[in-house]
Amino acid sequence: MRTFLPAILVSALLLCACSAGFGFDKLQGSTSYSALSDSLSITVNPLNLRTASTAQSRPCTGGFVEHKLPHVTGTAFERVTYFTSNGAGLAVGDLDNDGDEDFILANLLGPNQIFWNEGNWQFHPQLLLDGSLRGLALVDVDGDGWLDITATSRSGTLLYWHNQGAEDNSAPFTDEQEPVRLRGVTGLAYSLQWGDLDRDGDLDLVTASYDASLEKQMGRRALDATDQNGVFIYENGNGRFLPTRLASRAQGLALQLQDLNGDRRLDILVGNDFDLHDAVFLNQRDGSWLASDPFATTTFSTMSFDSGDIDNDGQLELFAADMHPYSEEPEIMRQWLPVMETMPPPNPDDAPQVMANVLQEWQGDDWSDQAESWRIPFSGWSWSAQFGDIDQDGLLDLYVVNGMTAMEIFRHLPGDELVEENQAYRNDGGNRFTPAPEWKLNSTAGGRGMSMADFDGDGDLDVLINNLRSPSQMFENRLCSGQSLLVDLRHLGSGNTRALGAELLLHTSTGIYRRSVHAAGGYLSGRSARQHFGMPLESRIIALEVRWPDRVLSLIDGRALQPGSLLTITRRAAQTD
Repeated sequence: MRTFLPAILVSALLLCACSAGFGFDKLQGSTSYSALSDSLSITVNPLNLRTASTAQSRPCTGGFVEHKLPHVTGTAFERVTYFTSNGAGLAVGDLDNDGDEDFILANLLGPNQIFWNEGNWQFHPQLLLDGSLRGLALVDVDGDGWLDITATSRSGTLLYWHNQGAEDNSAPFTDEQEPVRLRGVTGLAYSLQWGDLDRDGDLDLVTASYDASLEKQMGRRALDATDQNGVFIYENGNGRFLPTRLASRAQGLALQLQDLNGDRRLDILVGNDFDLHDAVFLNQRDGSWLASDPFATTTFSTMSFDSGDIDNDGQLELFAADMHPYSEEPEIMRQWLPVMETMPPPNPDDAPQVMANVLQEWQGDDWSDQAESWRIPFSGWSWSAQFGDIDQDGLLDLYVVNGMTAMEIFRHLPGDELVEENQAYRNDGGNRFTPAPEWKLNSTAGGRGMSMADFDGDGDLDVLINNLRSPSQMFENRLCSGQSLLVDLRHLGSGNTRALGAELLLHTSTGIYRRSVHAAGGYLSGRSARQHFGMPLESRIIALEVRWPDRVLSLIDGRALQPGSLLTITRRAAQTD
């Protein structure tokens, strides 16, 4: 548990109504400034930076150090079949509000577990539920200030555990606590995302089904008869969720909420497996959703989505992971060729789909696939992929977990398993990615869910992976490079207390760094709302801009902000009589 210092007010300019001269005026769309009577408090806490004693016990290695966890995502049979092969996800967040990142590991067969962060790389497991979970996201559903647990299950049911920490002397979750259904949420879900889509101050839910798995379980006729598969948005109406079905079919391995057209409204991207084209729904001013096709090129089998400003130009890029050998070495191609020969070609009636990764980059008037120019077109049989400034040089790097096991397609391999190394890519100068095997993140344990967060409070990003049929792993960052600023946003008195959908710009002497707050990212992986800004050692902080989900802008003077800190910005709604 981190010791907190007294709150320090670091700026006299709160909820600024003028953005001239700063980065957000580069973003498209108009801005309104309301709620200027809200109060803003800022707390600065030092990170657990390296000392002489920690340098001896946890020396710099120039790479990552592995920690195995007492968790294995199990399977019912020795030989794995579709779609058990898809594994399970995870989620990261501070569940007990003690300042440290806790996490949950999902399981198909065996215990789903909460791991409570006790510091110094000690994590205490607690049973959540036995078996049959897929994806996870930790969000404050009811706005009481405590993160709740939301999860998709193997049957397609979406489950909810209410965090009881707000109640006097209550543990956040008990061993006997059973999950419940959110009122109004009836659709079959595989992937999920949360955000304030209608900008009314509370959290709405988006889900997508994975019809291939459901059809195997239920049969095609029964699945069609339910009318509960596809893509759903659930508008939060005071705790009851009102459904709208956006698509009647989905193979939704991934969901992303991102403003694609510059109107400052969160749009929906559905990453579909197989040859079902990815779906995009644009958020309209009247509350409706418009199906759109903004991308000239998409992945054939979308496995994962993540976005980030990889060239620090203020514009987010979108990365979609697919399946393709990361090397043409004969041994690797020998494993892949029998599978590639059986895969159907993309549907010529759709927009071009490629069996490769796609990096969507905004070119001023349209989106263009730049994965080839950034040297990341192929990364293996990829699952969760996320951006993060791993080496803290001010540029977002990329990490992708890999591997596949299925008797239907890999009978020619021992154990029916395609064994691949996870791929770490260093951002080289803001114009290309370079493989970084020296980071020692090249595990071959069969990763599925993956997310990055600072688990030991030293300011850099560590990595958490939920593998299939191998122990889950944490990788401790001991690169010992650069410096960082961590930022937590709190919007008390609203139904979106973690400010999901907020955008942050950190102005420094070495560049402007942009971050976005999301509930989930990659594949079946809930991510922390805490934002990590890496930067070179010579960087000096000039200012921090926060654009809240309701478009209110806060400008914080950087003269009192120092790297090596955790900044908690708490906005409180004005009291009304």
